[in-house]
Amino acid sequence: MAIVNNIDQKVRENTDFRQVLETGANTQVVIMSIPQNGEIGEEVHADNDQVLHLVEGLGKVVLNGEEQPWEKGDLVLVPAGTKHNFINTGSQDLKIITTYSPPHHPQGTIHKTKEEAEKANY
Repeated sequence: MAIVNNIDQKVRENTDFRQVLETGANTQVVIMSIPQNGEIGEEVHADNDQVLHLVEGLGKVVLNGEEQPWEKGDLVLVPAGTKHNFINTGSQDLKIITTYSPPHHPQGTIHKTKEEAEKANY
């Protein structure tokens, strides 16, 4: 059994674009930090459902071309095959907890920046 202690503190202190915290057989827990004026980048996960919970910040969600505001406390389910992007529109970093089902990144993955993540090309 994997336990992630004090997830709120971990996500608030995280400055990495992506950090995998735990990986199970069917689900993976990841924290992210998206800088001011930054974004995750448009992507589609053909085989993964993804859930994103915004812990801090202000942004917008784009799902299949439709935009909606994204505020602290909001949760978004992105079903497999959905084109999506999450964009920081606020004055502080977006602090995100996300899950992938099934797991998407190798256990222990840390990408300091979006550019580093793009080079990994999962």
